[in-house]
Amino acid sequence: MSPRRIPVSRRDRPAKPPLSRAGAVSVALRIMKEEGLERVTMRRLAAELDTGPASLYVYVQNMAELHGAILDELLAGLTLPHPGRTGERWREELIELLTGYTELLIGQPSLARSILALRPSGSHYVRLVDTLLGLLYVGGVPVAQAAWGVDLLLQHGTATAAEQGVRSEAKGAQAEQDVFVEALNDAADGDCPNIARARHELFSGTGGQRLSWMFEAMIAGISAVAVPGLEPSAD
Repeated sequence: MSPRRIPVSRRDRPAKPPLSRAGAVSVALRIMKEEGLERVTMRRLAAELDTGPASLYVYVQNMAELHGAILDELLAGLTLPHPGRTGERWREELIELLTGYTELLIGQPSLARSILALRPSGSHYVRLVDTLLGLLYVGGVPVAQAAWGVDLLLQHGTATAAEQGVRSEAKGAQAEQDVFVEALNDAADGDCPNIARARHELFSGTGGQRLSWMFEAMIAGISAVAVPGLEPSAD
């Protein structure tokens, strides 16, 4: 005969923690890190928080907002330099910050793809934008060019992370890359003289070197090319 089950009073059960936006985002971030962003759904999040999906919409309106909030939580760990203290190192500080942002998203490729279609607005993202603008200002970049340039820099960092993520996750990606390299190496010098001239440089450098060079080239262009149709802003 099985022992009689002893009932537990509701008063003796631990109370559920109160729902909050921060709590929901924290749980969503944990699920993403452990299982991937695809597993972060309102239904799964509600189950983890011991509530109903409808209750979560009080704190996050939709999945896009949740993804933006997850990004903002990740950005809290990104070290931001103080633009006023960088002096002549503004360019190096800018490249390091953009590289850190890109590498952060390379570690979460699904989030990078989602962010491409979003316009994040969390406090840490806003602070990132302000810091980038400050570094460009220290470097003497006109305000309008810096304003347009920040959007370009973040867009390229996000797109680079998304692209690398797709390649790392896709089956056969390395085989496709090998075929592409072979095709360029086998291109006849007479038919493709420009490829022949650059053959050894086309695939040279490490991923980190190429990432730094990309930002270096973009910063140089942002610094040099004026925004059309706008008067320079006064300091």
